[in-house]
Amino acid sequence: MRTTSLIARYLAGVIFLVMGLNGLLNFIHFPPPAGIAAQFMGALYVSHYLWVIFAFQLIAGVLLLVNRYVPLAVAMLAPVLVNILTFHALMAPSGLPLALFVAVLWALIFVDVRPAFAGLFQSRWQPSAEEVKQSAGRA
Repeated sequence: MRTTSLIARYLAGVIFLVMGLNGLLNFIHFPPPAGIAAQFMGALYVSHYLWVIFAFQLIAGVLLLVNRYVPLAVAMLAPVLVNILTFHALMAPSGLPLALFVAVLWALIFVDVRPAFAGLFQSRWQPSAEEVKQSAGRA
């Protein structure tokens, strides 16, 4: 599983690095979307919201490739991926296969770093003994 996660991390890193750079520098020309997808992308472009999305992709892609702060990169990419999947599922289905492929890569990386997210999946928060002692000392 470790090798699979490593390959997924490199592939996702390259994809997000290239797509983030492309969004900022526009060196790969894609055909413009049609219909509601064009209206949606037009609103994101005019508002400069896409710059934020591309910056997140670029930063997360670099973090994945250099193997630093990988859980942070995974957390940064989660909402980006949800938006990419939703956009392609509802407005531009031609890009859905690549979006699903990247989502699978993200899931493989997440499985490898899931201990970093262990606190998020607790049904109840239990303070540590040290935190209880510190809060009692302040009272």
